[in-house]
Amino acid sequence: MISPQMSTQINAQINRELYSSYFYLALAAQAEAANLKGTASWFMAKHGEEMTHALKMYHYLVDQDADVKFSEVSAPPAQNNGVMSMFETTLAHERQVTAAINELVDQALTEKDHATNVFLQWFVTEQIEEEATVNDIIGRLRLFGDQGQGLLLIDNELAETAKTMGQSSSADSGAAA
Repeated sequence: MISPQMSTQINAQINRELYSSYFYLALAAQAEAANLKGTASWFMAKHGEEMTHALKMYHYLVDQDADVKFSEVSAPPAQNNGVMSMFETTLAHERQVTAAINELVDQALTEKDHATNVFLQWFVTEQIEEEATVNDIIGRLRLFGDQGQGLLLIDNELAETAKTMGQSSSADSGAAA
């Protein structure tokens, strides 16, 4: 069983993951409104991944005989500044998530909670990948442009990436159940 403080912090992270899911759903809607179907698919796949992350933590708390406590999920900010802004905001968001995951790891180490530390290592690795992926997209937008043919190329690539993201997210959710 985990400590009440660790349980409280994981519950807070579940809320952050649910917010992340909501955040990506809002970005998907903005991309849809801009006729960026590939970008919308990518953000929708991210929405699903974040729900999977919340569920992994939910199941961990249940497995540790800890209470799962939900709190209100804030609405994501309204944006409409173009695709580059969407991904810059995404990177800033993922960096906040990384910081929160690192705080959870720090707490697990402080408490010598080895089970939680091991559990959280998946999320540490996931955040490295999340930030690198978004950095790559931003780099491509800078290189090819966030308008015209460059944007069309990137939008098409994001559509293809979203297909594989959906498949890996399904596999992850099966493992979490």
